[in-house]
Amino acid sequence: MRHFHFCTMSTKVEVPSNDIRFQMELEFIQCLASPAYLNFLAINRYFENPSFMNYLQYLKYWKQPQYAKYIVYPHCLAFLDMLDDERFRQMIAREDFMTLVHGQQFYHWQTFLNNRSEGKPPEASTTETPAEASAESS
Repeated sequence: MRHFHFCTMSTKVEVPSNDIRFQMELEFIQCLASPAYLNFLAINRYFENPSFMNYLQYLKYWKQPQYAKYIVYPHCLAFLDMLDDERFRQMIAREDFMTLVHGQQFYHWQTFLNNRSEGKPPEASTTETPAEASAESS
């Protein structure tokens, strides 16, 4: 863990190394998958802070495949896009709307695996290896 220090006048600012920064940004962006956390940000007026909104725009680089592959909770990317909408930012501050969004998210998680596996052929019930299969066909 290597940190760099910059001194500006009498204030010492610690800047994390790239690997620490990557981990911090990954952890933060995944917090955006939580409607309760979005509600917290809204009621504490984070979305009214232009610097914070610029930071959210900066975090959109996580949508690129070379970064997105590290994300465990992909809903965070959808919510990151939704936060561009001022109406969504206002609505997520409401408890009833946050609960609705959370319920819809839960419903998606509950049915996602089943929806993804529809139309796929059933897996083979045998446990033979490819080498065994080719030996039998010879």
